[in-house]
Amino acid sequence: MNVEQLLGYNLPLFEGLTPADLDKFDLGVTEQTLRPWQTIFDQEDDSFDLYFLLSGALLAVFWTSEGREIVFSRFQIGAYFGELAAFDGTPRSLAVVAKTDAKVLVMKRQSFLQLFNEVPLIRDRISRELVARIRSLTRRNMEMTTLTVEQRVGTYLLRLAAEHGRLAAGAVIENAPTHAEIAGSIGANREMVSRSISKLAKRGIIKSARQRIEICNPAELSDDLGDIVSKPYDFAKT
Repeated sequence: MNVEQLLGYNLPLFEGLTPADLDKFDLGVTEQTLRPWQTIFDQEDDSFDLYFLLSGALLAVFWTSEGREIVFSRFQIGAYFGELAAFDGTPRSLAVVAKTDAKVLVMKRQSFLQLFNEVPLIRDRISRELVARIRSLTRRNMEMTTLTVEQRVGTYLLRLAAEHGRLAAGAVIENAPTHAEIAGSIGANREMVSRSISKLAKRGIIKSARQRIEICNPAELSDDLGDIVSKPYDFAKT
């Protein structure tokens, strides 16, 4: 794949770059098609490539020794992943699985490291993303230890709505995570998540159907969190 083809995907990591910025690099990029529930890489794999999501839905998961699945993230279209193993050359800490039919770009580790070391804009974006991830993990750890399951569900739904640009009364999130996915993401079980969502629906705060969530009253959903977490959501501007 040449530089023009790579930039033609309009991936956020390369936004603003021109072919002249990348011409000297051997990109080592290929496209891969995935089937539902196909594993891209497993935890403890000793593969070190970088990936970009072009279409479809992926899950990053961790399986405990008891077989419990913990969902860490759902990737946005255009997002990259796998950079930690690419940086330090150690086995993968998480598995990534295709939830639906999907397409990804695969970039060889050496190409990624050259771009990171020699293209300041790419290095800055990746560094900022890593810092944001650390902050997110810190916040998530705080939520796990201080919030009830119902509050964690509320926080999750607020964040999900904000990520999809749906943080407004009447906004609908399609292809929403299943109750099992939400449970894996917030450290609860599916039954507790289902009960919490049912309570929110009965109060008229949300409407929930199969992988579809309508946010009816985002302000009240946020109010349920009290003063335990900060709520940087401006509903009037959403």
